[in-house]
Amino acid sequence: MQNQIGRAFAAIVLAGGLAACGHEELPAAEGADADGFSPATVTTQAANAAVPMPDDYLDGEDAARRGLIAETDLVVTREDGRRVWDIPSYDFIEGEAPPTVHPGLWRQASLHSVAALFEVVPGIYQLRGFDLANMTLVRGKAGWIVIDPLTNKQTAEAAWAFAMDHLETLPITAVIFTHSHVDHFGGVHGIADALADDAQIVAPVGFTAEATSENVLAGPAMQRRAGYMYGRNLPRSPRGHVDTGLGKTPAFDGQIGILEPTLIVDHTGQTEMLDGVEFVFQNAAGSEAPAELTAYLPATKAFLGAEIASRTLHNLYTLRGAKVRDALRWSDYIEQARTLFEDAEVFVGQHHWPVWGRERVQRFLTEQRDTYKYIHDQTLRMANNGMTPSEIAEAIELPTSLRRGYHNRDYYGTLRHNSRAVYQFYFGWFDGNPAHLNPLPPEQAGKRYVELAGGPAALVEHAQTAFDAGDYRWAAELLDHLVFSGQADTDARALLASTYDQLGYQAESGPWRDFYLSGAYELRHGMPERVMNMADTAGLLRHIAVPVILDSMAARLNGPKAEDTELSLILSLPELDESHYLWIENAVLHHRASTSDDEADVSLTVSQDLFVDILTQQVSLGDLIGGDGLQVDGSRLKLIKFFSLLDKPDGVFAIVEP
Repeated sequence: MQNQIGRAFAAIVLAGGLAACGHEELPAAEGADADGFSPATVTTQAANAAVPMPDDYLDGEDAARRGLIAETDLVVTREDGRRVWDIPSYDFIEGEAPPTVHPGLWRQASLHSVAALFEVVPGIYQLRGFDLANMTLVRGKAGWIVIDPLTNKQTAEAAWAFAMDHLETLPITAVIFTHSHVDHFGGVHGIADALADDAQIVAPVGFTAEATSENVLAGPAMQRRAGYMYGRNLPRSPRGHVDTGLGKTPAFDGQIGILEPTLIVDHTGQTEMLDGVEFVFQNAAGSEAPAELTAYLPATKAFLGAEIASRTLHNLYTLRGAKVRDALRWSDYIEQARTLFEDAEVFVGQHHWPVWGRERVQRFLTEQRDTYKYIHDQTLRMANNGMTPSEIAEAIELPTSLRRGYHNRDYYGTLRHNSRAVYQFYFGWFDGNPAHLNPLPPEQAGKRYVELAGGPAALVEHAQTAFDAGDYRWAAELLDHLVFSGQADTDARALLASTYDQLGYQAESGPWRDFYLSGAYELRHGMPERVMNMADTAGLLRHIAVPVILDSMAARLNGPKAEDTELSLILSLPELDESHYLWIENAVLHHRASTSDDEADVSLTVSQDLFVDILTQQVSLGDLIGGDGLQVDGSRLKLIKFFSLLDKPDGVFAIVEP
């Protein structure tokens, strides 16, 4: 019983654990590579060969290597040998695009395939290719100001050490977190040893709450989908993962952490002196992230643009799962920055390489601004004329003036799914068609489509005809119904995998490519054994507000199992001076701050460190009962009952099959 408590309690917050592969490996297609990916068909080769390439008017490809000081064949490993980062694994990206990669994505991937230290302008440096995001260094009077210390401790440590091998070795006098996405703060513990005693930690208003809560409530599903979006289990090869559009795939196996800010940026125009350097901040909350800032450095005329502008079309909706972003608000922030910092001679982003020259910076920001506003306005125009999300996604196209360059191409976000995001922002998931109000779930619909087609063999015949004609979207739709009907044999599954291969090879977007190819990979090899290592999140969990964790617990209560159940529990964490009263009523788990008058069926008192160890599955709650760090008062049977009502998602679930 005690172990049952421990297993349930450990699954409260984040995904983890192991799961067996779901299917036998399918036979490789003729001409397939070692992982089963098929070659590009004639149709795919022709489609990629016909892609028009834009003008390269923002400095040219040489800009990606401008200011190069030193580069490295960076490989970062953990103590147990796990690779956290591996730039040499992308050495295959050279020369002309192979037929299995969209030429635009190949170009973007080639410009991301170097790990190096660059001088942007005197006094400002960037480490690019050490992680998905960039680490930017600004020279202060007494030391270095670090902007965005990457995703995890291991890559940040490697980046900082490399920088200090080539720059003046000085302490870190300030750290700036530009926004609340983990690739911009999670590695801060990797530079902690270099922090001066009085180092400022600067962040936008709302940063800590947003940074620590984004993936908690929906963590298991987001982590699983992120594996698809970033091609976590794909080989690095011309038929596998090549790039995310923002950079190389993030390091999933590193340790993430956070530090509490000491200086909050809460309004635009806020001016701060950090180690003798003047920063004029913009509060851009609700742009690319719920909490985000940018900054202008008057002395160097550098605009530190965080991620409100990038050398790609960004996401209004992130395919891993996230709240939809406000395209109009985002566009307005870019315009505000463009006019407020109109003297900027260089744009420094936290992905990709800079833009130099006042006129080029202005053009870049103007076109980024208008890209998001065009998607916003035209989606609403078409919706107000009665078009559905699918129809809008099929019809929308940027005007010629916004198709001239590379920086707003579909390498990360896409016109198609961003227009759907605008529709969702205003109208939600329902397109107004009553047939779509309460459709059959995929398994039931699949069986009926197969029956309508005349059985599995007839449906496969139709799908094969579509595949042979290069009509891959239709082939995928037909075969998806067959797979979800539960009647797909090995050959049908192999045909769907090959169909996903071709859709992936033609995708300009890194995430679209990785989604298609991850689906193909799992049809051939089964589901992954692991989504994430929960122990690596301990440095972040210590900063998550307990009420957020309790909200996550409530979202795991199994409502049908909890029907007619009334239970109460007091959870106390003495080190935090917090006590929370939890109760189940009407199959809903509620919580509030506990008072001295509260009486509960059981009380649980636990130290913060043990609380985090339990959440990250480093220890079992059941094994700790009676120990020094944990105390149970009241009915232990009620405690067991309480935690038995919580689902234990491990983040490993099927996506491309029932």
